[in-house]
Amino acid sequence: QEIFGPVLTVYVYPEKRYKEVLELIDTTTPYGLTGALFAQEKRIIDEARNLLRNAAGNFYINDKSTGAVVAQQPFGGSRISGTNDKPGGPHYILRWTSPQAVKETHVPLTDWRYAYMQ
Repeated sequence: QEIFGPVLTVYVYPEKRYKEVLELIDTTTPYGLTGALFAQEKRIIDEARNLLRNAAGNFYINDKSTGAVVAQQPFGGSRISGTNDKPGGPHYILRWTSPQAVKETHVPLTDWRYAYMQ
């Protein structure tokens, strides 16, 4: 079932089994709205991004998994989570494709809150 709301899943796994975990992430649900990856090694980031390329409509790297920019970035999801064009805007033609938005932050986050929450 698809759940809307803040959901945090934590799964502790042995470091050497991370490829198995990536496969688990990619194959255990028909939904794929948003996903986030936190890693330091560029090789691991590239490998995970490749293995999870169809796992989420919006995919964040080393950043919060919220905050799609309405009318500038498609937001919907992958698989049965949507059509990737919910807010409309210039991406409507992409309805017939399956884009994946990837955002990678190169400066470590210092806080989980947004500035307006202070």
